[in-house]
Amino acid sequence: MTGRDARHDSKPPPGHHPGHSVLQVPVPPLEAWVRRRTAFYDTDFVSSDPDFTHAHVTALGPFVTALDARTTATVAAIAGSVEPFDYTLGRLDTFPTGIIHLVPEPPHGFARLTALLQEAFPEFPPYGGEFAPTPHLTVDLAHGDVTQESTATLLADVVPVSARAEWLDLAWYEAGACRLVARWPLGTVAR
Repeated sequence: MTGRDARHDSKPPPGHHPGHSVLQVPVPPLEAWVRRRTAFYDTDFVSSDPDFTHAHVTALGPFVTALDARTTATVAAIAGSVEPFDYTLGRLDTFPTGIIHLVPEPPHGFARLTALLQEAFPEFPPYGGEFAPTPHLTVDLAHGDVTQESTATLLADVVPVSARAEWLDLAWYEAGACRLVARWPLGTVAR
């Protein structure tokens, strides 16, 4: 784990509407595109933290509001037990909620990471128990003229991309205060 949690407490500042944390796998090849899309919709969620990654696949969220030693050790052990893995993002799909997303292929590494985290932290069901933990990278929301087809056109010169999952981040999401809280490398457990 990096020392970022010493610099950035995951508790919201007093007087602010509380945000939430997410354990997520960063997707650096799509960071510029997702950051621009976030800025287009809501600049309050564009982070000034250079280590925060807007482009990600959620592993488990919402998660803790404060990081303690037990949670840190458990997440580090889980991240260390999952070897880095390769995947491709190129196929678009849309959830019934209208979330337009890229589907990681193969999804197995993400699904395994989520299953291990869910087993260790049953008090934090994926997506608050509202949705199945389907690995995806959100790119837009269907509304008005925004469709899966229009989003595919916007992404035509960007995807497919191949990437490697190497890190698990704990990110804090709050209007005006999105930031990286902690980062763990994948696959650090000696075999």
